[in-house]
Amino acid sequence: MESKIYKTYARTYQAILRQAVKLLDWKPPMLLRGEGMLEHLPKTLKARNYNKVLIVTDKGISNLGLMDTLLEGLKSQKIEYFIYDGTVPNPTDQNAIEAAEIYNVNNCDAIIGFGGGSPLDCAKGTAVMVEAEHKNLKQYHGLLKVRKKLPPVIAVPTTAGTGSEGTLAAVITDSGSRAKYAIMDPALVPEIAVLDASLTTGLPPEITAHTGMDAVSHVVEAYINRSNTKETRSMAEEAIRLLFENLPITYRNGRNKKARDNMQYAAYLAGRTFTRGYVGNIHAMAHQIGARYPVTHGEANAIIMPYTLEEYGAAVHSDLAGLADAAGISRDGEDDAEKAQKFIEHIRDLNKALGIRETMPEIEEDDIDEMIEYSYAEANPLYPVPVIFTREKFREMYMKVKNGPQSN
Repeated sequence: MESKIYKTYARTYQAILRQAVKLLDWKPPMLLRGEGMLEHLPKTLKARNYNKVLIVTDKGISNLGLMDTLLEGLKSQKIEYFIYDGTVPNPTDQNAIEAAEIYNVNNCDAIIGFGGGSPLDCAKGTAVMVEAEHKNLKQYHGLLKVRKKLPPVIAVPTTAGTGSEGTLAAVITDSGSRAKYAIMDPALVPEIAVLDASLTTGLPPEITAHTGMDAVSHVVEAYINRSNTKETRSMAEEAIRLLFENLPITYRNGRNKKARDNMQYAAYLAGRTFTRGYVGNIHAMAHQIGARYPVTHGEANAIIMPYTLEEYGAAVHSDLAGLADAAGISRDGEDDAEKAQKFIEHIRDLNKALGIRETMPEIEEDDIDEMIEYSYAEANPLYPVPVIFTREKFREMYMKVKNGPQSN
């Protein structure tokens, strides 16, 4: 009875929120897309009178020299820059606090997030902490908690997966508890997004695979959720087609710039899609796994996805059939259930082709109780998922991810 009452509450909450968010400003970023677009960014910044910028990145990006073109352009435009490269793979609240101190001390005008999803999310967290009167980033956890004007964020992704360059979300890891939490507010949507495929051609196959499947999970969860619009469904259908067509190509041949460009655009569309449609139980689990184990976020999503989609059953058959049609993997005469199963099998086949395993046996059973609580709290009542998972259902899913489908 308690479970039924809570589900009714959650669905009511989601229905009210679905109407309320229509009043928000959903303006997308200014999009600079195409090879060489990074060279145009400094002039765009100068035109907006940004004369001091903080670049938030990580040491890997710094060492690779991917920012050289940007730095030279900033110098030529007489834009002073400061670099914070302490971002860790799962950016922490401490990262954002440290970067914000650099921004404040130097009276910067804007923040450039340069790198994969971690630097982009860290840049957003930094924006929240700029001029904050406290050092508690977690107080902004949840939806619409920022409620203040932030410094402009410019997102320059060097992977094709997180879609953070087009979203209102930043995922941060709490330094103390190791748990991840999401901050979601339209104020976090970047002012400018730069999609320059030349920045991604050097990605190793494994990173290409994991980030690409992250984008797939964004499309899938947003599309099957209950908060879509006509526009987000259309973007999701285009994104899944681009992802299925181009991810295997970029995995095999990372130098294919056309495929890399398609992947970046697909990841951006996926981010735009889940900004309105949200993610769901897959991400609620992946966030906790990534906070505790050396598993990338994209890999965790990829492994969890087939198990969760099968668990949803008939509740997602129609939507998965729509994605199968959009991706061109269905056939005339198949019903929704057949198309949905084909879509799930395609995810499994794609994982296998990309070298992604089926299980995560390293999950410790002693950790599962705590992960369940965090997953349950993240998903409910916010995420408009097709099926609301109880704590016991989350336990079943964690055990399947650990041991395989035979686990109960």
